[in-house]
Amino acid sequence: MTYESWSRLGLSEAAFERFEANGIGEPTPIQQQAIPPLLAGKDVSAGSQTGTGKTLAYLLPLLQRIDASSKAIQAVILSPTQELAMQIMRVAQEYGEPLGIRAQQLIGGAAMKRQLEKLKLNPQLVVGTPGRIHELVKAKKLKLTQVATVIVDEADQVFALGSTSDVETILWATPKNRQLAFFSATHPDVMKTLEKRWMKEPLRVDIEPAQRVSETISHYYVVCDWRDKTDTARRLLRLLEPESALIFINNTDLIANYEAKLSFEGFDVESIYGDADKQKRAATLARFREGRTKLLLATDVAARGLDIPGLPLVMNLEPPADADQYVHRSGRTGRMGREGVVLTLAAPNETYLIEKYERKLGIKLQEKALYKGKLWDPHEVPRGKSGGAPARVKPSAGATADRRAGAAAAAGGNGTADTRKASAAKQAAVKPQEASFRQAKPSSDAGREPAAGAGPDKLSHPVRPSSLAKPAAQVQPSGFVQPTLPAKAASPAKAASPAKGASPAKPVKSKARAAKADKNKGAPKWLKAKREQGDTPKN
Repeated sequence: MTYESWSRLGLSEAAFERFEANGIGEPTPIQQQAIPPLLAGKDVSAGSQTGTGKTLAYLLPLLQRIDASSKAIQAVILSPTQELAMQIMRVAQEYGEPLGIRAQQLIGGAAMKRQLEKLKLNPQLVVGTPGRIHELVKAKKLKLTQVATVIVDEADQVFALGSTSDVETILWATPKNRQLAFFSATHPDVMKTLEKRWMKEPLRVDIEPAQRVSETISHYYVVCDWRDKTDTARRLLRLLEPESALIFINNTDLIANYEAKLSFEGFDVESIYGDADKQKRAATLARFREGRTKLLLATDVAARGLDIPGLPLVMNLEPPADADQYVHRSGRTGRMGREGVVLTLAAPNETYLIEKYERKLGIKLQEKALYKGKLWDPHEVPRGKSGGAPARVKPSAGATADRRAGAAAAAGGNGTADTRKASAAKQAAVKPQEASFRQAKPSSDAGREPAAGAGPDKLSHPVRPSSLAKPAAQVQPSGFVQPTLPAKAASPAKAASPAKGASPAKPVKSKARAAKADKNKGAPKWLKAKREQGDTPKN
């Protein structure tokens, strides 16, 4: 395969060695527009969708400008999170080692003593988080006097996390004529302010600013009560059966609770969040990348900028607070032109956020209803008489009597024959149609059959075809028993025998005998005996 289009951007052939192995073809729009000015040493502020190749857009020209024979640090790449820094480091090593370029990772949470030892190997490129690099600069353990290029990846997130002062301290330690570049999916005001302060005639590169989310991503949302979100997520994951899925939540305090619930349901799930140990986060992410873990629960900070190859599904267990966060979450799937699905679970009081995403991002989130184990358009789902949720079939009077009789039998078998006869009579009076649709177990999505011709919409390619609905005649209501044929006429019932463990019924007394028993009540034994013999004493 030839790489003429890459050569026209000014890159040397040495940069192409790993392209074929990584399946890289033609350069993306952000790479076409950002690489030439970066090679020329200009300051650049670039904005593009997530998953469009921004890492190679700045890394390839940066590596080409580094002098491998020098022992000084010549370039610094700043990242908002440890995970993203480690991801950039892997790419830098993959493309830099063939060129003889040494790279060093400097992130928080790692042993500083070990990092200082590795700095003695004289790396030309440093990749890390602003906090740790700032710490080393202030301690005079890291010299940046010969740095020619500084790259801030996911710049909007770096500044949003309060690292602005750390970044500025690092910039003060570099030469005035160094090159500075910001790469981000959004362009907030703080970035504009810092561009004016630190850049010289920056070139602004915007790729399709009106379409900030990839067109290859399909967006859906399901409305459910907050307390039902875990159960709804469980049912959706069982339905879609994705090869892997990244599940976002907002509150770190709840992540252990969600992980425990999904694990109890039998899912292979782990979690990453900002407060977790660095080694644990790295190991968890590695297992997810390798496919040993199917589900990964994450917060926005921990998963920012992650590149998970071929990730088919992103699920928002809790909707993001704003449209910018939605952009970054959805950007974990549908990367580099691949297809992906983003599915958001919204409580009734969170649906306004869906409207906000649609308005600010110019996208359409399709509402779906989980009904009978399938995803349907809401207007195709039958409604109750009040127009609310799908109507449940109420238990009949006979079914209620059955349950009472069964409860009495379970309590010890003390139910009388009259009670059992009444129950049987009520059951026989139930209409066959009503009896045949009794619930085996109440279900929140049970109801009447959809109208003729209605059917569930098919989600996009990454979810399994088995999630699609069967023809209407084959679909069975979730939680209902299979309808049965009317029973044949019953033969005359035999006399009921006393229940096991119950005392036998006493014979019915005549009126005279009952009156005599009342008269004898409280009398002495000799008097009762005389009365039984009919010889009563005279006064």
